[in-house]
Amino acid sequence: MSTSHKPLDALAVGLMLLLCICWGLQQVAVKVALPIMPSTLQIALRSGAAALLVCVFMLWHRTEFSLSDGTLWPGMVAGVLFAGEFLCVSIGLNYTTASHMSVFLYSAPIFTVLALHWLVPGERLRLIQWLGVLLAFVGIVIALAAGFFDGDATRASLSGDVLGLLAALFWAVTIIVIKTTCLSTAAPSKTLLYQLGMATVLLLGFALATGQASIGRMTDVTWLSLFFQTVVIAFVSFLTWFWMLRRYLASRLTVFSFLTPLFGVGFGVLLLDDPVGWPFAIGAALVLAGIVMVNLRQS
Repeated sequence: MSTSHKPLDALAVGLMLLLCICWGLQQVAVKVALPIMPSTLQIALRSGAAALLVCVFMLWHRTEFSLSDGTLWPGMVAGVLFAGEFLCVSIGLNYTTASHMSVFLYSAPIFTVLALHWLVPGERLRLIQWLGVLLAFVGIVIALAAGFFDGDATRASLSGDVLGLLAALFWAVTIIVIKTTCLSTAAPSKTLLYQLGMATVLLLGFALATGQASIGRMTDVTWLSLFFQTVVIAFVSFLTWFWMLRRYLASRLTVFSFLTPLFGVGFGVLLLDDPVGWPFAIGAALVLAGIVMVNLRQS
């Protein structure tokens, strides 16, 4: 990022709070539509529709799109990783709660900073950040271990939680690819289009191959969920996030994004009656505390 990036102002704080609320609702929206439409198909359809919206956006802003500028292969790799992330989310939500998925998915910064420590000299970890990694790891262990005490239902939930962690790993590697290739200087809409395009093709193919392409009778709630996922999440929120990364200090924005799991757990409890036992609550708190410690920066 260039030195022209500035600290957060009132606009940035307001936008980040809105983004965290929207991202916290993301898993809940998928879960709500599950009885009517398989989760993998949901994410494939929302990705395809959002990709079309991004194309319209790029035409409107006359954003250049060329496959010969060196972004093709990094873009495809980022797209495959993006698809892998949401495939794990879509499958995992069949076994675990939206609250659990939100916390484990947003452990991605732990994997990101560990990779950047070795790949980017300017991202070396200090002692407090290594302690944050350890704290988050302990929290993940405690949260996962909670699943061994509730019988067969928890065993299934444990599988979903592990898929949430795998999704976080995919997300972290996606960030690494974007930050270490020519995608770092590409237009945000172009990078997003690569990811949405690959997710559409791969997830739709997976849904068809596994017999998850059937759709029940659509309800108002299902339509609302798909609209929210497509327009608010996959199109508006992602483009807003990339715009903010180019305008404001990235480290300040990242700290705000850690509110997302808290909103995710809260919405899961309020809207879906997700159970949150003490072991998971303690583990989630440790994960969030560890993530904040990892992302502390020297002034």
